[in-house]
Amino acid sequence: MSVYEFSRFLVRADVGEKGQKWFPGWVGKYAVFLKKSRSDRLAVDRQTVIEFLRSLRDTSVPAWQRLQAASAIECYRDVVLCSAEPVLNDITQKLKEISDHERNGHKGAATDDRATTELIGLIDPNEPPMIQQLRRECRLMHYSYRTEKAYAGWVERFMRRFSLDPANTLIAVGEHEVKTFLTELAVEGHVSSSTQNQAFSGLLFLFQKVLKRKLQFVDAIRANRPRRLPVVLSQDETRRLLDELSGRDKLMAQLLYGAGLRLMECLRLRVKDVSFDLGQIIVREGKGDKDRITVLPCLACEGLQRQIDLVKRLHEDDVQAGGGRVWLPNALAKKYPNADLEFGWQFLFPAHKLSRDPRSGIVRRHHIHESVLAVALKKAARKARISRPVTSHSLRHSFATHLLETGSDIRTVQDLLGHADVSTTMIYTHVLNRPGIAVRSPLDR
Repeated sequence: MSVYEFSRFLVRADVGEKGQKWFPGWVGKYAVFLKKSRSDRLAVDRQTVIEFLRSLRDTSVPAWQRLQAASAIECYRDVVLCSAEPVLNDITQKLKEISDHERNGHKGAATDDRATTELIGLIDPNEPPMIQQLRRECRLMHYSYRTEKAYAGWVERFMRRFSLDPANTLIAVGEHEVKTFLTELAVEGHVSSSTQNQAFSGLLFLFQKVLKRKLQFVDAIRANRPRRLPVVLSQDETRRLLDELSGRDKLMAQLLYGAGLRLMECLRLRVKDVSFDLGQIIVREGKGDKDRITVLPCLACEGLQRQIDLVKRLHEDDVQAGGGRVWLPNALAKKYPNADLEFGWQFLFPAHKLSRDPRSGIVRRHHIHESVLAVALKKAARKARISRPVTSHSLRHSFATHLLETGSDIRTVQDLLGHADVSTTMIYTHVLNRPGIAVRSPLDR
């Protein structure tokens, strides 16, 4: 039965004005949840209704609206299916209690905590108090979730090493313990210099921001920091690699190589960040929390347009199902309440399934996981008979090297890559066949 026909039933059934206005919409969303057409006759069973209401709850639909949805389904069961089964009275009664509790019981507390919750999100109360405070400080300073997770992990490992009580304030712990911990990482753990530096940064953050103490100079044995040359593919190898990819994976690889993007910069692209008219891609909050503009490869435009059309259809389905919201950086969701519903803010490469935000606890559609492209590149490299290890960053390295090979100015390449110092870009001159001047091996003479 169509939503229009259901609306006529509501008039004949003497349902109030609010029911006539809102019930058809909720039944329509129920049809989308069942993956049925709005013209189909919808089945109503208890377990399915519960799952539908849970899906609304997971997308942050308040209890009073979930109660309205349950009432709409009850009405559909009564006037269309002409049945009293299944009985949903206990469900609607529970939703009414929750709704009253939300509106009255915790109204003051919700108002008091709203600013803090919006700013730092949800924190697991079962974690040690010190780790909870570390997470709060990370979120107040707008650190990424990856950094927060890494810092919390190193602090927990540090406390286990010295058998410290989670409730310990670390008053008796200082530079000596930090030195011992970092030295053991280098000598016994054989970690890389970057890993050791990350551990030190996490402990430094703990002492300075959480414990409000200053660490003196820590003279620990440092892990060696070897200078490695990047893996760069030849133009022929790059072509063979791209030929072995297809669909979304090929499009992402084209952007990594054609625009010099880092993997996470590619995955975090939004629809609005691609400008076909200007022929450019805007990278938002790249490494170092910096924005930059890079070139949009013409060869990728057709695939990008198809991908945007796919995202649009997916977003429309999500909105019909009561979702469609996406994560926004910092306080943009508070400043622009409906921006997370806008199509332009949707991720260019959305995940197939909804996921729960580890900070806010809200279920939304995030971008795909980084491992998806890593697996695809590994398979494509094997098919293309490339023996060297190929990663997503190899395509970025190849972008820079091939530009320099064709005579592009190194300062321009620096801007496109988003390097703060030109010395970082200079490493690509070491892998050129002609580093500055035409050099030939004496054997070839």
